Amino acid sequence: MTSEDRLALSGAPGSPYTRKMLAYLRYRRIPYRLISPADVTRQGLPRPKVQLLPTFYLPGANGALEAVTDSTPLIRRFEAERPGREAIPADPALAFLDELLEDYADEWLTKAMFHYRWTYRSDIDKAATALPAWRGWSIPDETLRDLAVSIAERQIGRLSVVGSNALTGPVIEAAYRRFLTALEAHLSVQPFVLGARPATCDFALFGQLTQLTQFDPTPTALAQEIAPRVCAWVSVMEDLSGLEPSAADWRALEDQPPTLRALFTEAGRTYVPVMLANAAALAQGATEVVCEVEGQSWRQAPFPYQAKCIAWLRQSYSGLTDADRDRVEACLAGTGCEVLFA
Repeated sequence: MTSEDRLALSGAPGSPYTRKMLAYLRYRRIPYRLISPADVTRQGLPRPKVQLLPTFYLPGANGALEAVTDSTPLIRRFEAERPGREAIPADPALAFLDELLEDYADEWLTKAMFHYRWTYRSDIDKAATALPAWRGWSIPDETLRDLAVSIAERQIGRLSVVGSNALTGPVIEAAYRRFLTALEAHLSVQPFVLGARPATCDFALFGQLTQLTQFDPTPTALAQEIAPRVCAWVSVMEDLSGLEPSAADWRALEDQPPTLRALFTEAGRTYVPVMLANAAALAQGATEVVCEVEGQSWRQAPFPYQAKCIAWLRQSYSGLTDADRDRVEACLAGTGCEVLFA
């Protein structure tokens, strides 16, 4: 196999979505090559419309390479193109619930990651120093210090984009603690979210947790205190290439433990009201998202991408058969997630 036969992508250890995709590729045993920003320039690779990580360089409809960045459709593309060791359950109802939890991780849990990293001094100092070095460490100390200052200023200025501010910070932190407690309980029952093999939601949760439980000091200390299983799970999830899954490893939806429902209940308390309020604000042309989360006020700038996420989830929901939709509704009833599809 030549290097050209491997998927090419650029990314960084501090990107939860890069870590999500690398763990997915290792589990699927899909050969890849991780290239540096200098390689991208040297090889004349295309630039994405929005600079996000990871960026994959894949053939488009006309055969020319395109820069592709969105992890969720990328996984669906790879699942369709490369059969075997699938990360999406064969049962459509279970697959839909997997997609819902993947979106919760990508669009809500990332708020905790961004909040902790750029709110607390110890977290800011660590991230600001490490992030520029991850892009290339053979640089003078003065350059590294200057980059650290500029990165910290830029990222702190973007806190409002993800919804982290003085009003919402306590909501985010309380939700992070509850999520850790719920996942800790679930992992005491089965090794992955939907059974004995990982699904896309496992990789999405893992991606955010690589930062929250292994890198950023404040949330890492919390995780070590209240969720030791979660910390261990994140380390194991990094490379599941040696796991030999079978079809029987998906636990049937009707046999899932109550601890799975607790994860959806947590999503219904936080992710759902913010996603719905964001979509409503965009539909109305409002300049601010305003809602309540757990009886507390939530205000942030609208985020257009997350309105697309709701639309995609609703499209998947409408594509279910009546029987599978009934099964999904039975699972979600009373969790708060069901109102996304009312």
